[in-house]
Amino acid sequence: MYITNSGMNLFFEVGRYFNLLAKAFSKPEKFWIYIKLVFKEIDELGIQSLGIITVISIFMGATVVIQAALSTDSPLIPKYLIGFTARQSVVLEFASTLMCLILAGKVGSRIASEIGTMRITEQIDALEIMGVNSAAYLIMPKIIAAMFIFPFLTVLAIFIALAGGYAAGVFGNLVTSADYIYGLQIQFRTFDIIYTLIKVEFFAFTITSVSSYYGYYAYGGALEVGRASTKAVVNSSIIILVLDYLLTQLLLA
Repeated sequence: MYITNSGMNLFFEVGRYFNLLAKAFSKPEKFWIYIKLVFKEIDELGIQSLGIITVISIFMGATVVIQAALSTDSPLIPKYLIGFTARQSVVLEFASTLMCLILAGKVGSRIASEIGTMRITEQIDALEIMGVNSAAYLIMPKIIAAMFIFPFLTVLAIFIALAGGYAAGVFGNLVTSADYIYGLQIQFRTFDIIYTLIKVEFFAFTITSVSSYYGYYAYGGALEVGRASTKAVVNSSIIILVLDYLLTQLLLA
């Protein structure tokens, strides 16, 4: 289908995206097969991302604490604000948005290239010929797995980042252990964690569904699969940032 107008092309892409989602969430043929696929995707999308999340969280927490300490280097400003600033920055923004932007690059490119390769090698066509709903078989388990495991990864990232901040602050003589822990506890709101996990659910759905979309409709050769992966990462990241703004306005404003 050739569409010259960029606005009409956008509507076409959005409509095709929601059409694919409707197909992906149709009733599965054999429920137990999908359960097995979900557990497989939990491992590949979540468990195998623990390494990069751990490393980034440690240095993210340490960097936030160092910057907070340097910004509050005044006898008039209590030192416990370093821990408070670290907690607010990590919980409200870094552990959810930054982690998901990183996962959009790692997980999103993997999904798009995997499904795109299946498309250009006609494996998806073979599934359709056998009567299998290829969209549901390939996409639904990934979305469910990501929406299940990403909140756990986010909570883990929060703890690791705050621990990294503790190490940088205490061992770097920037703040005492008592002041840092007091700063983590002061004015803590449970809703901040809920807000973060709500954002992560939206981000997880965006990463998996958008990446699956670009992979599913990749036609041509290996070059097209690479382009699909790039589009998946770029557009997922843009949508995550837009959703971050909208959800912050809705939930915190």
